[in-house]
Amino acid sequence: MNGWGRPVTNGSAWRIMVQTAMNAATTISDASRHQFAELLDEHRRMVFKVANTYARPSDREDLAQEIAAQLWRAFPDYDPTRPFSTWLYRIALNVGISHLRNRTNLERRTVPLELELHEAADPMAQEPDADEAPRLLAEFIAQLDALNRALLLLYLDERGYREISEILGISETNVSTKISRLKERVRRFGEAHGTR
Repeated sequence: MNGWGRPVTNGSAWRIMVQTAMNAATTISDASRHQFAELLDEHRRMVFKVANTYARPSDREDLAQEIAAQLWRAFPDYDPTRPFSTWLYRIALNVGISHLRNRTNLERRTVPLELELHEAADPMAQEPDADEAPRLLAEFIAQLDALNRALLLLYLDERGYREISEILGISETNVSTKISRLKERVRRFGEAHGTR
């Protein structure tokens, strides 16, 4: 997905991504393959939300495919008595956070040759027709550490505090405190940029 709800890839490309991920392991039954494909297709928006949050536009489909592959590898351990979305988010966020860390480590070792070229290609640069609020939100999210990114993503996806705590492995009280602090930071960021 591009942004918070627009598809980043068409349906057939998504199915190819899922099939590629599933071809990594051949010891799973056809029924499990079918069940996994249906569940993943039903929850694909979540995969792309995480990919959009943790990857640059040029890397989003690759990250989505890596998430699908990790989900497939972990699928034999999925407990069907628990919500699939919670399980999916936990794995997807871990893959997204790992991707972000790897990218950050690579960037630390990279020295830009011409700063002007990098500024001209800034993905956060405002386009004349861009909607200001989503751009500012994306800019705010990009500056957050991995845990706060995950927390805000789940909050914006209207997940309950209990589910967020299960996904992130922190207490509900900690979730509540961190969300309150994030709301305040978002408010201050918006005010600093002339929005409410």
